[in-house]
Amino acid sequence: MFILFFAALLCAACDAPATLNDVADGDDVVENVAGKCKKFTFTVKGDFATPTFSRGYLAADGKEMTDLWVFDFVDGICVQQLHQSATDQDWGKPKMSLTLGNHSVYFVASRGSGAVVDMTNHCITWSSVRDTFWKNYVVEVKSSSNGNRAVTLDRVVTKLKVTVDDEVPSGCAHLLIKPDTWYYGIDFVSGAPTAANDAAISMDVPANYIGTDGMLSGSVFSISGADEWSTDVVLSATDANGEALGGASITAAPMKRNRVTEYNGCLFSSPEDMDVSLVGDWDTPITGKW
Repeated sequence: MFILFFAALLCAACDAPATLNDVADGDDVVENVAGKCKKFTFTVKGDFATPTFSRGYLAADGKEMTDLWVFDFVDGICVQQLHQSATDQDWGKPKMSLTLGNHSVYFVASRGSGAVVDMTNHCITWSSVRDTFWKNYVVEVKSSSNGNRAVTLDRVVTKLKVTVDDEVPSGCAHLLIKPDTWYYGIDFVSGAPTAANDAAISMDVPANYIGTDGMLSGSVFSISGADEWSTDVVLSATDANGEALGGASITAAPMKRNRVTEYNGCLFSSPEDMDVSLVGDWDTPITGKW
C-alpha cells in the first residue's frame, strides 16, 4: 500500500526499526541508530471534500485525485518517499515515521496520467496534466510533537478552456489545442513548473456534437507558477483521416496558477472581431474571443 524509499545516508538509520510495518501501533516514538523517530499521520486537505475517518476523499471540482506523493527531506536530502493511490484503504491519510529534528515534507496530489517521478531532478512529469495540488510542509519533530497533522495543499495548475461557437460540420472527429508553451511537470521541492512542451493536445469530438453550435469545447491543464505568463495557441479541427476542417489562433493568452482562461469563437467559418476580457481567478475566469 505504501512505497517507502530511503536515502543512502539514512537507510540504516530509519530502515528496519522505523518503517511503518515494524513500529507497533502503540509506539509513538521508537529508537534506532540515528536516534528517535516519531510516527506521523497526515490528513491531506485543500479544495477537497471532508475525509472520512479511515480514508480521505481528495476531490476538486467533483473529480477525485488519483495519486498522492509524499517526500520527506532532511538537510536537503530525500530520506524517504511514499506514494498512495485512490484505491488504498488509507488514501489521503499517509503515515510516516520521522526522525527527531527539522523536516521539509513535500506533498503532491494529482489526477494526471502517465506520471514519472525523477528523484535526481526532484520532479514529477505527466503525459497528460490534470488538476494538481502541492505543499511544502515544514515541521520540527520532537518526542512531544503531536503526530496527527492536517496539511492543506494548494492548486498549482492553470486551465485553458476553448468553446467553438459555430456549427460543427459532418465528419469532424478531433479538436486539437496546441499551446506554444505548456508545462507537463512540477519540481516537487519548489513547486515550480518544469518540462515545457508545445505538443498538440487532441480531443475526440462526440458524434452527437455534429451539427450543433456552442457545444463543442475542450479544456487543458498546465502546471503553473504564481506569476502570470502568456502563450500563443493554435486551434484546429480534423476529420478521422487528419484532414483539416477548420482552424483559429489565439495570441498571448494570459495564464496564471489557480485561474481559468476561457476563449470562444468561430473555428469553421470566418472569425468575428477578437477581444479578450480579463475577469478574475478560478471562480471568476478570464474570457475572450479568438
